Amino acid sequence: MQGPRLKAGGRAFAHIAQYHPELTALRRDLHAHPELGFEEIYTGKRVKEALKLCGVDEIHEGIGRTGVVGVIRGRSTASGGMVGLRADMDALPLTEHNDFAWKSGKQGLMHGCGHDGHTAMLIGAARYLAETRNFDGTAVLVFQPGEEGFAGARVMMEDGLFDRFPVQSIFAMHNWPAMKPGTVGINAGPMMAAADRFTVEITGRGGHGAHAYQTVDVVLVAAHIITAAQSIVSRNVRPIDSAVVSLCAMQAGDLGAFSVLPGAATLVGTVRTFDPQVQEMVEKRLKELCSAIALGFGATATVHYERIYPATINSESEAVFAGDVAESLLGADHVVRDLEPSMGAEDFSFMLQNKPGAYLRIGQGTGSSGSALHNSRYDFNDDILPLGAALHASLIEQAMPLPAL
Repeated sequence: MQGPRLKAGGRAFAHIAQYHPELTALRRDLHAHPELGFEEIYTGKRVKEALKLCGVDEIHEGIGRTGVVGVIRGRSTASGGMVGLRADMDALPLTEHNDFAWKSGKQGLMHGCGHDGHTAMLIGAARYLAETRNFDGTAVLVFQPGEEGFAGARVMMEDGLFDRFPVQSIFAMHNWPAMKPGTVGINAGPMMAAADRFTVEITGRGGHGAHAYQTVDVVLVAAHIITAAQSIVSRNVRPIDSAVVSLCAMQAGDLGAFSVLPGAATLVGTVRTFDPQVQEMVEKRLKELCSAIALGFGATATVHYERIYPATINSESEAVFAGDVAESLLGADHVVRDLEPSMGAEDFSFMLQNKPGAYLRIGQGTGSSGSALHNSRYDFNDDILPLGAALHASLIEQAMPLPAL
C-alpha cells in the first residue's frame, strides 16, 4: 500500500503517515465488525490491544459500560495540564449494501457514520504521542460507546469520566462527506443542534367508516395536527433563529380494515434547535397546538416531549485554538472558520456542557462509496486517517507545549 495521497505540514503528519497502512487495516477490521451502542465488545478489545501496542501509560476499561480511556504522559508533566480527545466507536442498525472486502459481516449492522475511522484516527494519535511525547502534561484519549442515540457521552460522565480524568478541555472531530479531503471546518459557537423527540397520543372514538358522524375521527385530528405543526417555526421562530419541527411517523388503524375508523392514533417527530429559549418555546407551542386541535374535534391529545441531546456548542477560545492548529497543518485556505452548523445532533454536546472544548469537522469527500452519512453505501475515506490522527496529536502538542530551551 502506498503512502497517503493527502499532504499536510508538521512533524506529526510526517510521522503518522509512516503507519498509514496499519491504520487502514485497523479501520477496515472495525468496519467489518460493527457493534451497536454499549455492545462494543470486539471494538473495545481491538482498541485495548492497539493502545497496548502503542505503549500508552494507562488503559482504563468499562467506563460508561463499554468505554475505554487511554492515558499518555508527556515528556514533562510539570505544567499540570490535562487535555482530552474523544472518538466514538458504535455502529448503526443499518444493512450495508457495499461489496468491498471489508463490508459488514453482521446482517443489519454497519458503520454508516464513520465511527470506525474516528476510532482509527485516535489510535493513530495515541501511537504518535506515546512514541514522541513532545508535550508537557497528560493526554486523555476517550473511546466512547453509544453515540448513536444512546447518549454514551453522558453515561461515561455519570460513570465518573471527568472525576477520574479532570481535563481542562476536550476536543472531538467528525468526518464530513460534504467537505473536500484535506479541509477542516469549525466555528466558535453552535456546531450541531439539540435533538428532541416527541410523541403525540391522540384518543377519539372509533367506528364504522360508513357512519363517520358517530365517531371522533383520530385520523382527521392527526392530519390537522401534522399540517398545523408546520406553522410553529414559520409563525413563532424569528427568521434569524433556527428550528425544525418534523413529523416523521404516524400509526393509526389497520391497513386491512378499510372501513374501520380507529379510536387512537400516534404521531412521532423530532424538534431541532440551537437556542434553549427557542427550544422551550417550540415545546410549549407544540403541546398547546396539539391539545387545542384535538379539543376542537372532541378528541384528546397528549404530547410526550423528550430532550435527547443538547446543542453542541463550541467554546470560543477552544474553537479559535483548534482552528489555529488546523491551519498549522493545512494552511489557512483549507480551514473554514465559520462553518455552517448542522441540524443533526451529537452527544459530545454533553461533554461540552461540562468542559470547554471544540468539535471539528474533517473533510472526507464522498469516500469510496460516493454516499453521505447514515447511507447503506457509505464508507470512510481512509486517505484522511493520517491527517485526522495528526490533527488530534497536534491539539495535544500545541495545547500543552514543552517549555522552550
